[in-house]
Amino acid sequence: MAILVVDDDPETRARLGRTLTESGDGWDVRHAASAKQALALVTDADVECVLLDYRLPDADGLTCLRELRRVRGDVPVVMVTGAGSEAVAVEAMKLGAADYVVKHATYAQVVPGLVREALGRRALARLGTDATGRGAVPSLDAATRARFEADGFVVRSPAMLRVLGLIARAAQSRATVLIEGESGTGKELCARALHTHGPRAARPFLAQNCAAVPEALLESELFGHARGAFTGADRARPGLFEQAEGGTLFLDEIGEASAAVQAKLLRVLQEREVRPVGATAARRVDVRLVSATNRDLRREIDAGHFRLDLLYRLRVFPIVVPPLRERREDVAPLAQHFLDRLARDEEKSLAGFHPETLALLERYAWPGNVRELENEVHRLVLCAEPDERIAPEALAPWIVDDLAASPATAAPLREIMRQVETVIIQSRLREHGYRRGATARSLGITRTSLWAKLRALGLVPPGSEEPT
Repeated sequence: MAILVVDDDPETRARLGRTLTESGDGWDVRHAASAKQALALVTDADVECVLLDYRLPDADGLTCLRELRRVRGDVPVVMVTGAGSEAVAVEAMKLGAADYVVKHATYAQVVPGLVREALGRRALARLGTDATGRGAVPSLDAATRARFEADGFVVRSPAMLRVLGLIARAAQSRATVLIEGESGTGKELCARALHTHGPRAARPFLAQNCAAVPEALLESELFGHARGAFTGADRARPGLFEQAEGGTLFLDEIGEASAAVQAKLLRVLQEREVRPVGATAARRVDVRLVSATNRDLRREIDAGHFRLDLLYRLRVFPIVVPPLRERREDVAPLAQHFLDRLARDEEKSLAGFHPETLALLERYAWPGNVRELENEVHRLVLCAEPDERIAPEALAPWIVDDLAASPATAAPLREIMRQVETVIIQSRLREHGYRRGATARSLGITRTSLWAKLRALGLVPPGSEEPT
């Protein structure tokens, strides 16, 4: 596998070539001093990645990048820019560059990692993997599926099986991963699986919610501080990046990070080193960064709240976790999983769910996703009598109201209306002490009509006559 280094400075070419050769990846490093030479050499099928300097004697880097993409669109290109040229680097990413690195004193040390990540992304693309969760992802083998189940994943839907396939792939790489999805979809569970299914499993996994720490403290929490850095800093303290050495650091709600924290995160990802608050020297770190967000970071960038260059660094391998309403096949097994676990925790024996209860759970939209489902099942467990089977009328009023207001269309309308009417009538009967007259008035129907409804819905024995 050949790596092509394109730079007009022979000393720089030699330095990068030496770094790539000594990385231990077995690369064959080739050199070009101009755009013309680069275009001639890249036609060789052995060239698998290009390291391209922005300043060349016969063309600027962006022009050369366009031509390289035209000639060999499958070959990833890592752009090398000078200090203060971040805007050029971002433009290069828009034109199809796989990554970029800004020149600084030790930038050559991070180049092998960038090349590995670029080659890894291309390998995933060749396998037909779509990192957004769509597209062809090979099925998981039985052993891997069992490991995911042991991690707490209860999955039946194709959408989530694809997510697990992506996690299994990404776990084996060093690439930074951005997990996107609504609140309550299980993004931290996915982050932990990325760690436990990879080679860093024996090292620490640390998590930090960027929205849970005041802005003034988040920088110190992540990067540490030196003694005397601020009032009360009577001793030096390592940050989470240093504490997670060799392992994984998970940053949830990354969209909440301040501009100052974003700038330091970018430096860590580019240079693999952190500088504690108040310190004069940086420290090398080896940490796999996984982040998550429930925000649309593109909109945050348009609003000036998030850095585009940081997004490119974080989203080397994106994984989108679908909301629960888009994977309804998972609702019933998840509900049963939570019921078994929570009933055991509460030391209560229950007879499971009534089939109509599960049908209604599957039709509810679950705006709070898996977290909301778990909380609702916990409430049902607490309210249920021992050995009781969870009936539809036990569901929370807001679930019943939502189903009545906007019934799903996945089932025949007649079946949907029957289920909703059953829940509403049973709820009203309880509210009015099972007095049929008061219940009928609250529903806006006659007592005779209510009795007919009860018989039609199977809520009274067949052939029963209405009591006088």
